[in-house]
Amino acid sequence: MINLYNPDLGADAEKMENARRRSSSRSIKRRKFDDELVEYSLGLPGVSNLKNGRARSQSLTAVHPEMPTTSTSSLPSNNLPTTSNIDIKRKSFTKGSIGVTKRTKRGRQQNQITTKDLGRWKPTDDLALIIGVQQTNDLRLVHLGTKFSCKFTVQELQQRWYALLYDQAVSRVAVAAMRNLHPDMVAAVQDRALWSVQEEEILGTIKSQSNPVLNAFGDLLAQHSDVFYPNRTASALQRHWHTMRLYHLLPDQLVAPLPVNSKPVLSFSDAEDMVQDADLNEPSDEGLDRELRLQQRRNTREIRQLENELSRWNVLVDSVTGICTGEMDGNTLAVLRGRLVRYLMRSREITIGRSAKNHTVDVDLSLEGPAEKISRRQGTLRLRNNGEFYISSEGKRPIFVDGRPIMAGNKVRLYDNSVVEFSSLRFIFSVNHEIIRVIHNETVRFN
Repeated sequence: MINLYNPDLGADAEKMENARRRSSSRSIKRRKFDDELVEYSLGLPGVSNLKNGRARSQSLTAVHPEMPTTSTSSLPSNNLPTTSNIDIKRKSFTKGSIGVTKRTKRGRQQNQITTKDLGRWKPTDDLALIIGVQQTNDLRLVHLGTKFSCKFTVQELQQRWYALLYDQAVSRVAVAAMRNLHPDMVAAVQDRALWSVQEEEILGTIKSQSNPVLNAFGDLLAQHSDVFYPNRTASALQRHWHTMRLYHLLPDQLVAPLPVNSKPVLSFSDAEDMVQDADLNEPSDEGLDRELRLQQRRNTREIRQLENELSRWNVLVDSVTGICTGEMDGNTLAVLRGRLVRYLMRSREITIGRSAKNHTVDVDLSLEGPAEKISRRQGTLRLRNNGEFYISSEGKRPIFVDGRPIMAGNKVRLYDNSVVEFSSLRFIFSVNHEIIRVIHNETVRFN
């Protein structure tokens, strides 16, 4: 029964009756969704005022049908964010985020343009060029004493220096790139700064005979701080002073000029002109002349013997400076082709190894490369009557044929384009098939 004089009591009684009607047999009772709506609609303490941007308009309008409806105007206006306000905030947030992204993209593009427009010149090169010119006032000295990232010419240095001075676009990009350098990179470029004439003159005040300590250079740096480059240290001054003393560049190491009244030093050409040829003539010695003639005859005879034996040499070594043509003449049976030389096999049997003082071989592998680990007689290469080539190993270390080791006392057949390795030297064995075919046919005919 509803009390007409006190509507609140009637409402409470109605709620109790509804709660009694909704009771269940569950041991744990949860809050109902309608109760939450009532609490939100009444603005009970302990409930948030919806300032977090989540507007629940249903909590204000969808009240229990038996509850007295409350107008939305009775609630404070600051607790009700409208949809239009939320939309405006979202729009402003999206606009602000778009502006931030645009600014970041614009900054990235500027950085990319800054690094791209430098070309061959890096920021460290521009910094080194500026420091070098400030120290020496001479582009040629900067070109000789500064190590750039590329090999620039003097003309390129001059053009870059003028561009940094007078071209606003180039200077703006270069300055922006230098400002973005890491402090460690800037310090490394400043440590390699060239030494000016005034700095070396102050270092020259320390005598070369003395053995100064590090504190002496520290005092020198403190006394002349306006002359030395700001990044100079006492250890750097000490190192440069030792370098100057090593190359005799200190003032007390230079040769003192000759006095004014002293005689000039006689040069070698002047002394040679003063010598008379008649004074150099000696009386002839018949015994010496006869000995010289005999020696000349022996030399001539040896030259003729070498010329006669040239046609009978087994192996000819040709230095290969470019791409080897691989052509073989009619007297070459096979070729051992290396990286620098190629050995021509012109007899049926040749010895391979390393030539020594009292030992010679047909194929001297020391002409190809380091042959310290190769025996003086490493192996023998033979051609059989059937046209097959065999190589026998005779050294301490094995011979590798197509990656297979051949120990001492063993032999293996060599095919065309076989890879033969002696220690660290590698060769390709090539066969002249035309001559081998002729030799094989003659052997078959006579047999």
